[in-house]
Amino acid sequence: MPSAELNLARYSVLLESETDFAGWRDAARRLALNEVRPEDISWHVAAGSDRTRNDLPAAPQGSQLVVPRDFIGQAETAFCHSDPTRFAFLYRMLWRLRSEPKLLSIASDPDTRRLEAMEKAVRRDSHKMHAFVRFRKIGDGAEERYVAWFEPDHFIVERNADFFVRRFTGMRWTILTPHTSADWDGERLAIGPGAAKGDAPTEDDTEALWRTYFENIFNPARLKVKAMQKEMPKKYWRNLPEASLIPELIAGADKAAKEMIARMPTTPAPHHAKVQAKHWPKREPTQTPGGDAASSISELREAAKGCRRCPLWRDATQTVFGEGPDNAKVIFVGEQPGDQEDLAGKPFVGPAGKVFDAILDEAEVDRQKVYVTNAVKHFKFEPRGKRRIHSKPNAGEVQACRWWIDREFALIKPDLAVALGATAALSLLGKAIPVTKMRGQVIEREDGLRVFITIHPSFILRIHEPADKEAERERFLRDMREVKRLMVA
Repeated sequence: MPSAELNLARYSVLLESETDFAGWRDAARRLALNEVRPEDISWHVAAGSDRTRNDLPAAPQGSQLVVPRDFIGQAETAFCHSDPTRFAFLYRMLWRLRSEPKLLSIASDPDTRRLEAMEKAVRRDSHKMHAFVRFRKIGDGAEERYVAWFEPDHFIVERNADFFVRRFTGMRWTILTPHTSADWDGERLAIGPGAAKGDAPTEDDTEALWRTYFENIFNPARLKVKAMQKEMPKKYWRNLPEASLIPELIAGADKAAKEMIARMPTTPAPHHAKVQAKHWPKREPTQTPGGDAASSISELREAAKGCRRCPLWRDATQTVFGEGPDNAKVIFVGEQPGDQEDLAGKPFVGPAGKVFDAILDEAEVDRQKVYVTNAVKHFKFEPRGKRRIHSKPNAGEVQACRWWIDREFALIKPDLAVALGATAALSLLGKAIPVTKMRGQVIEREDGLRVFITIHPSFILRIHEPADKEAERERFLRDMREVKRLMVA
């Protein structure tokens, strides 16, 4: 029997699936152009139905529907939310935007807040899917494949399937969820119906090894139980092989942290400065042996090992030079190497570097095709007992190291530079700028180089409140997606 809503509504729109955004968009456009009010429409999902059966008016000839570009992206994301009233809500937003074009910038408006909350919830659920899907192996040889069970809060499987295709291109896998499943056979991605948890394997031979690995990389000094449970709610634990270790690791975290701090490396080996002095005779601070003659990044990197342009070289373990292809189209510039970069001799390999890599991957920016470097090439720190604490480089140190930055850019000749934070912006633009105010903007230098302004990923790590951290991560992800767009523009 038809529902009361169906009887009262002038138009009933049938969508093919919970994620049929194309069908919703087409119907919404035709209805809005024919001045059909939100209360005169009912929206329904019938799996496998043919949306061409919808008896909707055609769009008037020559008519155009103009809405802010940002709304389309926000609506497409919010469309994956599990709220059953989302189709009607998004049409109401579309209806209002025709007469209120600034609606999305009114933070106090209930509909605007609701749209932002729905978009954030979907993005957060996607992040959880990326983090907590665990594949289990079934079969061997030609029959080998990997199956995972996941329980998302929203309809995000189709939205995130391409992420897993990129990450696990070389293996055949299936992700099962209650509503939808994704299957990759090595060549073709297929989206199918949902499944039951019993359809997924319970364990495989690699999980004991994975638990051993997880136990050994667990860092008790960074443990914050409430934050961990907020970031990794217990609903995901039952599907994670390492979850069985968590209660015991939490219980012993305090003791393990004290033992780890007692063992941790302190400052570089005391013979380091003597070794440098042996290989590099004493020179004036402004001299840089071999730098002017370098005709490639590899030659410039070798010359930088003897940099004495500022006093920072005296306490650092080594010069940490840029890394990436000589013909990169974009150069990311950070502030300076941290403790782990100083010991490894490579940029962006510490905690901030891991955040950076993960977000680049989500934004589909290939780390192997970009060049990453720092405004200052030596680690500046203050000793605190057995630890070395990061210390911000001053303007003089940034200016001294700009000699290297200029030569990196002259050899690589990128189309775009990304300033990660205020120190990088100072190095690239020669003046201090308010990063939070100018974030997301592109500044063109006199030499024609475009400089995109954003934060340094270490800023995300310094945020303690999980919700704020997640919001900042999402904002940085949007920045990196804009960088991706600028790379191909």
